[in-house]
Amino acid sequence: MSLCLPAPAKLNLFLHITGRRDDGYHLLQTVFQLLDYGDELRFDSSDDGHIHVLGNLAGVAREDNLIYKAARLLQQQPAARGKGATITLDKRLPVGGGIGGGSSDAATTLLGLNRLWRLGLSIEQLAQLGLALGADVPVFVRGRSAWAEGVGEQLTAIELPEFWYLVIFPGCAVNTGQIFCHGELTRNDLAITIRAFLEAGGKNSCQPVVEKLYPEVAEARKWLENYAPAQMTGTGSCVFARFASETVARQALAKLPGKWEGFVARGSNTSPAHIALTASV
Repeated sequence: MSLCLPAPAKLNLFLHITGRRDDGYHLLQTVFQLLDYGDELRFDSSDDGHIHVLGNLAGVAREDNLIYKAARLLQQQPAARGKGATITLDKRLPVGGGIGGGSSDAATTLLGLNRLWRLGLSIEQLAQLGLALGADVPVFVRGRSAWAEGVGEQLTAIELPEFWYLVIFPGCAVNTGQIFCHGELTRNDLAITIRAFLEAGGKNSCQPVVEKLYPEVAEARKWLENYAPAQMTGTGSCVFARFASETVARQALAKLPGKWEGFVARGSNTSPAHIALTASV
Protein backbone atom coordinates (compact mmCIF):
# COMPACT_ATOMS: atom_id res chain seq x y z
CA MET A 1 0.00 0.00 0.00
CA SER A 2 1.10 3.57 -0.70
CA LEU A 3 0.17 7.00 0.61
CA CYS A 4 1.34 10.53 -0.23
CA LEU A 5 0.96 13.28 2.34
CA PRO A 6 2.12 16.88 2.70
CA ALA A 7 4.23 18.07 5.62
CA PRO A 8 3.26 21.74 5.97
CA ALA A 9 5.41 24.64 7.11
CA LYS A 10 4.51 26.78 10.11
CA LEU A 11 5.13 30.33 11.21
CA ASN A 12 5.48 31.59 14.76
CA LEU A 13 3.41 34.77 14.59
CA PHE A 14 5.08 35.84 17.83
CA LEU A 15 7.42 34.26 20.38
CA HIS A 16 7.70 35.43 23.99
CA ILE A 17 10.02 33.76 26.50
CA THR A 18 8.49 34.01 29.95
CA GLY A 19 10.97 32.03 32.07
CA ARG A 20 13.27 29.07 32.37
CA ARG A 21 12.71 25.72 34.08
CA ASP A 22 15.21 24.10 36.43
CA ASP A 23 16.09 21.59 33.70
CA GLY A 24 17.16 24.41 31.38
CA TYR A 25 14.14 24.37 29.04
CA HIS A 26 12.60 27.76 28.33
CA LEU A 27 8.97 28.60 29.01
CA LEU A 28 7.32 30.42 26.14
CA GLN A 29 4.17 31.68 24.53
CA THR A 30 3.68 31.55 20.80
CA VAL A 31 1.12 31.11 18.04
CA PHE A 32 1.68 28.46 15.38
CA GLN A 33 0.18 29.40 12.02
CA LEU A 34 0.14 26.43 9.66
CA LEU A 35 0.70 27.08 5.95
CA ASP A 36 -0.55 25.41 2.78
CA TYR A 37 3.03 24.86 1.55
CA GLY A 38 5.67 22.38 2.66
CA ASP A 39 7.49 19.11 2.06
CA GLU A 40 5.82 16.00 0.66
CA LEU A 41 6.31 12.40 1.75
CA ARG A 42 5.41 9.17 -0.02
CA PHE A 43 4.97 6.04 2.10
CA ASP A 44 5.20 2.53 0.64
CA SER A 45 4.51 -0.07 3.32
CA SER A 46 6.13 -3.48 3.55
CA ASP A 47 6.22 -6.47 5.85
CA ASP A 48 10.00 -6.86 6.05
CA GLY A 49 10.51 -4.79 9.22
CA HIS A 50 12.92 -2.39 7.50
CA ILE A 51 12.68 1.41 7.30
CA HIS A 52 14.22 3.08 4.26
CA VAL A 53 14.26 6.89 3.91
CA LEU A 54 14.94 8.26 0.44
CA GLY A 55 15.07 11.83 -0.80
CA ASN A 56 16.99 15.06 -0.92
CA LEU A 57 18.12 15.54 2.69
CA ALA A 58 21.88 15.64 2.26
CA GLY A 59 24.24 15.71 5.22
CA VAL A 60 21.83 14.16 7.75
CA ALA A 61 22.74 10.74 9.12
CA ARG A 62 19.93 8.18 9.15
CA GLU A 63 19.95 8.00 12.96
CA ASP A 64 19.51 11.78 13.16
CA ASN A 65 16.74 11.95 10.57
CA LEU A 66 13.43 12.74 12.29
CA ILE A 67 11.53 10.80 9.64
CA TYR A 68 13.50 7.67 10.47
CA LYS A 69 13.18 8.32 14.21
CA ALA A 70 9.41 8.73 13.93
CA ALA A 71 9.06 5.50 11.96
CA ARG A 72 11.21 3.57 14.43
CA LEU A 73 9.19 4.99 17.31
CA LEU A 74 5.98 3.67 15.76
CA GLN A 75 7.60 0.28 15.15
CA GLN A 76 7.75 -0.15 18.93
CA GLN A 77 3.96 -0.41 19.04
CA PRO A 78 2.83 -4.05 19.45
CA ALA A 79 0.56 -3.82 16.39
CA ALA A 80 3.52 -2.70 14.26
CA ARG A 81 5.51 -5.91 14.74
CA GLY A 82 7.19 -6.80 11.43
CA LYS A 83 5.96 -3.64 9.68
CA GLY A 84 8.32 -1.73 7.40
CA ALA A 85 8.22 1.10 4.89
CA THR A 86 10.10 3.00 2.24
CA ILE A 87 9.60 6.73 2.81
CA THR A 88 10.49 9.12 0.00
CA LEU A 89 10.91 12.78 0.90
CA ASP A 90 10.43 15.66 -1.53
CA LYS A 91 12.22 18.36 0.47
CA ARG A 92 11.02 21.91 -0.21
CA LEU A 93 11.48 23.62 3.15
CA PRO A 94 14.95 24.88 4.14
CA VAL A 95 16.80 23.22 7.01
CA GLY A 96 17.35 25.53 9.97
CA GLY A 97 14.81 28.08 8.81
CA GLY A 98 12.51 27.99 11.83
CA ILE A 99 9.49 26.94 9.78
CA GLY A 100 9.19 23.43 11.16
CA GLY A 101 10.43 21.31 8.28
CA GLY A 102 11.93 18.44 10.29
CA SER A 103 9.20 18.48 12.94
CA SER A 104 6.48 18.51 10.28
CA ASP A 105 8.14 15.63 8.42
CA ALA A 106 8.19 13.63 11.66
CA ALA A 107 4.53 14.38 12.36
CA THR A 108 3.45 13.42 8.85
CA THR A 109 5.42 10.19 9.23
CA LEU A 110 3.52 9.36 12.43
CA LEU A 111 0.19 10.16 10.78
CA GLY A 112 0.98 8.33 7.55
CA LEU A 113 2.37 5.12 9.02
CA ASN A 114 -0.38 4.99 11.64
CA ARG A 115 -2.81 4.87 8.71
CA LEU A 116 -0.83 2.50 6.49
CA TRP A 117 0.06 0.07 9.25
CA ARG A 118 -3.50 0.25 10.64
CA LEU A 119 -2.26 0.86 14.17
CA GLY A 120 -5.38 2.71 15.26
CA LEU A 121 -3.55 5.18 17.51
CA SER A 122 -5.47 8.34 18.36
CA ILE A 123 -4.23 11.82 17.51
CA GLU A 124 -3.51 12.39 21.21
CA GLN A 125 -1.44 9.19 21.40
CA LEU A 126 0.51 10.20 18.29
CA ALA A 127 1.07 13.69 19.71
CA GLN A 128 2.50 12.21 22.90
CA LEU A 129 4.84 10.04 20.86
CA GLY A 130 5.80 13.06 18.79
CA LEU A 131 6.77 15.10 21.83
CA ALA A 132 9.69 12.72 22.35
CA LEU A 133 10.96 13.78 18.92
CA GLY A 134 10.69 17.54 19.48
CA ALA A 135 8.56 20.22 21.11
CA ASP A 136 7.11 21.36 17.75
CA VAL A 137 6.01 17.92 16.57
CA PRO A 138 2.68 17.76 18.49
CA VAL A 139 1.22 20.85 16.81
CA PHE A 140 1.74 19.25 13.41
CA VAL A 141 0.29 15.94 14.62
CA ARG A 142 -2.81 17.64 15.99
CA GLY A 143 -3.12 19.57 12.74
CA ARG A 144 -4.54 22.89 13.92
CA SER A 145 -3.10 26.36 14.11
CA ALA A 146 -2.60 26.84 17.82
CA TRP A 147 -1.72 28.98 20.79
CA ALA A 148 1.18 27.30 22.63
CA GLU A 149 2.60 27.61 26.15
CA GLY A 150 4.92 25.60 28.41
CA VAL A 151 7.88 24.54 26.28
CA GLY A 152 5.54 24.62 23.30
CA GLU A 153 3.63 21.44 24.08
CA GLN A 154 0.56 22.99 25.79
CA LEU A 155 -1.64 23.64 22.76
CA THR A 156 -4.97 25.40 22.33
CA ALA A 157 -6.49 25.37 18.85
CA ILE A 158 -7.09 28.89 17.57
CA GLU A 159 -8.89 30.27 14.54
CA LEU A 160 -6.73 32.77 12.66
CA PRO A 161 -7.41 34.88 9.60
CA GLU A 162 -6.00 32.92 6.67
CA PHE A 163 -3.76 35.63 5.25
CA TRP A 164 -1.16 35.26 2.52
CA TYR A 165 2.49 35.28 3.57
CA LEU A 166 5.80 35.81 1.82
CA VAL A 167 8.53 33.78 3.54
CA ILE A 168 12.22 34.40 2.86
CA PHE A 169 15.11 32.08 3.66
CA PRO A 170 18.31 34.17 3.87
CA GLY A 171 20.59 31.20 3.25
CA CYS A 172 21.81 30.43 6.77
CA ALA A 173 20.81 27.75 9.26
CA VAL A 174 20.42 29.05 12.82
CA ASN A 175 21.60 26.89 15.71
CA THR A 176 18.64 26.89 18.11
CA GLY A 177 20.72 25.75 21.08
CA GLN A 178 23.11 28.64 20.55
CA ILE A 179 20.23 31.12 20.67
CA PHE A 180 18.62 29.73 23.83
CA CYS A 181 21.98 29.64 25.63
CA HIS A 182 22.95 33.19 24.69
CA GLY A 183 23.47 35.60 27.56
CA GLU A 184 21.60 38.44 25.83
CA LEU A 185 18.40 36.48 25.24
CA THR A 186 15.39 38.03 26.97
CA ARG A 187 13.85 35.48 29.33
CA ASN A 188 11.40 37.58 31.34
CA ASP A 189 8.65 38.57 28.91
CA LEU A 190 5.32 39.21 30.59
CA ALA A 191 2.70 36.58 29.78
CA ILE A 192 -0.14 37.75 27.54
CA THR A 193 -3.57 36.37 26.69
CA ILE A 194 -4.90 35.08 23.38
CA ARG A 195 -7.19 38.09 23.23
CA ALA A 196 -4.27 40.48 23.73
CA PHE A 197 -2.37 38.80 20.91
CA LEU A 198 -5.34 38.94 18.54
CA GLU A 199 -5.78 42.64 19.29
CA ALA A 200 -2.16 43.82 19.26
CA GLY A 201 0.11 41.01 18.09
CA GLY A 202 3.48 40.35 19.68
CA LYS A 203 7.23 40.30 19.10
CA ASN A 204 9.84 37.60 18.65
CA SER A 205 12.15 37.65 21.68
CA CYS A 206 14.80 35.62 19.83
CA GLN A 207 15.05 38.04 16.91
CA PRO A 208 17.59 40.54 18.37
CA VAL A 209 20.03 37.77 19.30
CA VAL A 210 19.64 35.96 15.98
CA GLU A 211 20.12 39.15 14.00
CA LYS A 212 23.26 39.96 15.98
CA LEU A 213 24.78 36.53 15.33
CA TYR A 214 23.42 36.13 11.81
CA PRO A 215 23.37 39.56 10.11
CA GLU A 216 21.96 38.07 6.92
CA VAL A 217 18.68 37.53 8.80
CA ALA A 218 18.49 41.24 9.64
CA GLU A 219 19.31 42.10 6.01
CA ALA A 220 16.47 39.94 4.69
CA ARG A 221 13.97 41.31 7.23
CA LYS A 222 14.85 44.90 6.39
CA TRP A 223 14.46 44.22 2.68
CA LEU A 224 11.04 42.64 3.25
CA GLU A 225 9.91 45.62 5.29
CA ASN A 226 9.94 47.66 2.09
CA TYR A 227 6.70 45.83 1.30
CA ALA A 228 5.07 45.02 4.65
CA PRO A 229 5.90 44.77 8.37
CA ALA A 230 8.23 41.80 8.72
CA GLN A 231 9.62 39.63 11.50
CA MET A 232 11.48 36.40 12.11
CA THR A 233 9.75 33.08 12.76
CA GLY A 234 10.78 30.78 15.62
CA THR A 235 14.49 30.93 16.31
CA GLY A 236 15.12 31.77 12.65
CA SER A 237 16.38 32.09 10.11
CA CYS A 238 13.32 32.65 7.92
CA VAL A 239 11.53 35.98 7.98
CA PHE A 240 7.99 36.64 6.85
CA ALA A 241 5.45 39.33 6.10
CA ARG A 242 1.67 39.22 5.83
CA PHE A 243 -0.23 40.31 2.72
CA ALA A 244 -3.92 40.79 2.01
CA SER A 245 -3.77 38.93 -1.31
CA GLU A 246 -1.71 36.34 -3.16
CA THR A 247 -1.16 38.78 -6.02
CA VAL A 248 0.54 41.41 -3.88
CA ALA A 249 2.66 38.79 -2.11
CA ARG A 250 3.84 37.36 -5.43
CA GLN A 251 4.64 40.81 -6.73
CA ALA A 252 7.05 41.25 -3.82
CA LEU A 253 8.46 37.74 -4.33
CA ALA A 254 9.22 38.59 -7.97
CA LYS A 255 11.61 41.29 -6.74
CA LEU A 256 13.46 39.02 -4.30
CA PRO A 257 17.27 39.25 -4.67
CA GLY A 258 18.71 36.15 -6.27
CA LYS A 259 20.89 35.35 -3.25
CA TRP A 260 17.79 34.39 -1.22
CA GLU A 261 15.05 31.80 -1.55
CA GLY A 262 11.40 32.52 -0.90
CA PHE A 263 7.87 31.24 -1.30
CA VAL A 264 4.30 32.49 -1.01
CA ALA A 265 1.78 30.50 1.03
CA ARG A 266 -1.59 30.96 2.64
CA GLY A 267 -2.37 30.38 6.27
CA SER A 268 -4.36 27.20 6.90
CA ASN A 269 -6.12 26.63 10.21
CA THR A 270 -6.38 22.91 9.37
CA SER A 271 -3.23 21.06 8.40
CA PRO A 272 -3.01 20.05 4.73
CA ALA A 273 -1.80 16.65 6.02
CA HIS A 274 -5.08 16.13 7.88
CA ILE A 275 -7.07 17.32 4.88
CA ALA A 276 -5.24 14.80 2.67
CA LEU A 277 -5.76 11.99 5.19
CA THR A 278 -9.50 12.69 5.30
CA ALA A 279 -9.68 12.69 1.50
CA SER A 280 -7.87 9.35 1.30
CA VAL A 281 -10.39 7.45 3.43
